[in-house]
Amino acid sequence: MCPLVRPPAAPLLLPPEAGVLSLGSAGATLDPGAVDAFLADALRQADFDGRRVCVLVPDASRHCPLPVLLDGVHRALAHRVAALDVVVALGTHPPLGPARLAALVGCPEGGISQRYPGMTVANHAWWDPASFVDLGVVEAETLHRLSGGLLDVPVPVRVNRAVADHDVTLIVGPVLPHEVVGFSGGNKYLFPGVSGQELIDVSHWLGALITIPEIIGTLGITPVRALIDTAAALVPSSRLCLAMVVEEGTDRLHSVHFGSPESAWAAAAQVAAQAHVRYLDAPVTRVLSLLSARYDDLWTGAKGIYKVQPVVADGGEIVLYAPGLHEISGTHGAAIARVGYHCRDYFTKQWDRFGTEAWGVLAHSTHVRGTGTFDPVGGEHNRIRITLATGIPAAETRGVGLGYLDPASVDVTAWARDPHTLVVPDAGEVLYRLRQAG
Repeated sequence: MCPLVRPPAAPLLLPPEAGVLSLGSAGATLDPGAVDAFLADALRQADFDGRRVCVLVPDASRHCPLPVLLDGVHRALAHRVAALDVVVALGTHPPLGPARLAALVGCPEGGISQRYPGMTVANHAWWDPASFVDLGVVEAETLHRLSGGLLDVPVPVRVNRAVADHDVTLIVGPVLPHEVVGFSGGNKYLFPGVSGQELIDVSHWLGALITIPEIIGTLGITPVRALIDTAAALVPSSRLCLAMVVEEGTDRLHSVHFGSPESAWAAAAQVAAQAHVRYLDAPVTRVLSLLSARYDDLWTGAKGIYKVQPVVADGGEIVLYAPGLHEISGTHGAAIARVGYHCRDYFTKQWDRFGTEAWGVLAHSTHVRGTGTFDPVGGEHNRIRITLATGIPAAETRGVGLGYLDPASVDVTAWARDPHTLVVPDAGEVLYRLRQAG
């Protein structure tokens, strides 16, 4: 078995006394001028001079005023660094074409080089083996300890070679409640953001084994976060992070934090736990989740299901309303069609049948379907029903084990008047929980 080999210590870019630099709180939003001043001051304190900097940013599935932030990063660093290269942390999301890539960074008419002279912007090419470098292995014994005994397999750690080839990795992105890791952001932009498939599969399956109710919106170091941080420690470049919390439905920031990925993420997660979690006093029978248009397929848009599962009563239903969504997954559609959507136990109790499938696909399946039980005699029994009112054809929807509702039949205003129905606008980022579940 290959050992986990740690790289030489990266240069310390922030003085030890700096800690995490923070501005803002959940109860207000920040003036853009204050954000600009914070970015300039924070980035001035770090030793970027003469270094090659790789900036990791989210794709369009994360709500973030990215152009404003990149403007600040570019102003602060372009004249100081040897290279400034942006990589979109896709995970395995579909790549952005030239027009969408330019729009993501605030150049809807193209012209990235005009707005950001000397800076490049590229997709993480997860489909190209040559885009990765090997960093080592998280040994089975280590994973067994981190996962509380749930998994004990060795995990190869591969990362986009831009991370290894640059002197500094600067993570720039929001922090939100997350179904796999607890709260997104920080080192998650490395793993799975620009990582090889092996760690993506293992981290997502670990989250599925723990289940959404147990991990989503959980502060602190969850087992999945511990695995991600362990992998990040193998990265040879220095790591820094600008983590922020974005106000729901706007491009305004509640807060922004700068420091190590671990410290900046932890500070932002505390704010996100207040800004992006809504509490109900009692469960609801039905949720109509009005999916945000930022999601292109069910693979990403399923966040509109994940974030409301905790408040649905046993036997209740989530209806995902997205007439403009026409695809389950451009990347994983064939695998999802093969395995369908099922609860965790459906897979774990038939592991000889499903264990060779991509674990990330199995994880997505269980996250969508929610908790349930399975035994070979009695079959599968799920806690809630999942129905799609989307542009995905009825036969395809039912073929993967989900309910279908013609989106043209949905009267959102009428549903909102039903006292047993919760209508969630712009669904996918705010987590709904029951107050007694805390």
